[in-house]
Amino acid sequence: MGNFFKNINRNKALLFMVLPGTIWFFFFSYLPLAGTIVAFKEYRFSRDGFWASIFRSEWVGWDNFKFLFSTDDAFTITRNTLLYNLAFIILGLIFSVLLAIILSELVNRKLSKIYQTGMFLPYFLSWVIVGYFVFSFLSMDRGLLNQILGWFGMDPIQWYSEAKYWPYILIIVNLWKSIGYSSVVYLAAILGIDKSLYEAAMIDGASKWQQIRGITIPMLTPIMTIMTLLAVGKIFYADFGLFYQVPRDSGTLYAVTNVIDTYVYRGLMTTGEIGMSAAAGLYQSIVGFVLVIISNYVVRRVDKDSALF
Repeated sequence: MGNFFKNINRNKALLFMVLPGTIWFFFFSYLPLAGTIVAFKEYRFSRDGFWASIFRSEWVGWDNFKFLFSTDDAFTITRNTLLYNLAFIILGLIFSVLLAIILSELVNRKLSKIYQTGMFLPYFLSWVIVGYFVFSFLSMDRGLLNQILGWFGMDPIQWYSEAKYWPYILIIVNLWKSIGYSSVVYLAAILGIDKSLYEAAMIDGASKWQQIRGITIPMLTPIMTIMTLLAVGKIFYADFGLFYQVPRDSGTLYAVTNVIDTYVYRGLMTTGEIGMSAAAGLYQSIVGFVLVIISNYVVRRVDKDSALF
């Protein structure tokens, strides 16, 4: 017990640093776990408050989960959620690392900071604003892309009615908004690599590509693995703003834009079934947890040092 308090006293500065994050997780992640009981009830509002509503609601067991996945859209929303997230994880990893390597090779550090700021800015933009940006490109009447097509004598495209274009549009928009943030993590890791390794490689006559392949990529592998494992945990979660705001909730695009989160939102707004919404959230969390455990186990078997735990 004495060693415990000694360790606390020795690391009190670090503990104070993590205290705000710990408080945030307690109130917004751990405390709401009690509300998962709603997933197994037919939730009905009570005048006596939230907890009274929970306890007085009727138990329905697995009915909310059956309702969620018994519709014809169950396969579509699951497929879209998985495939989009796989594309985001793989392409996001490739382009984030590539961008970080390019920035690290810039000689002019002032320009590098300007580029970093410019690429980091989209991450802070609301999806509502991004949706209007996309609309300014894809609008039928005054959209920039249709104007360019008109210059070449081509007919304008009704982008918000043509589902075949939207998998590519959504992937591009997501990469544009997110890779600037992700690349900062990899750039910090690159700047932390011992410069003597590169100097020794240059003395041995290694080209820039050989230095990247032989030093940079292997040194980034642990952080790449950790970031990928964390992303796998959210593979059943979709960015609601991306799939709802950017396509402007166009019904003709539901086949390629409807994911679990948007489906639950529309079902909640239409039927008011809070239990079904809670069931979807619990389902996503459990699947994400299981995937992280399995992925970490596989990584641990291959390279123990690259695993999360």
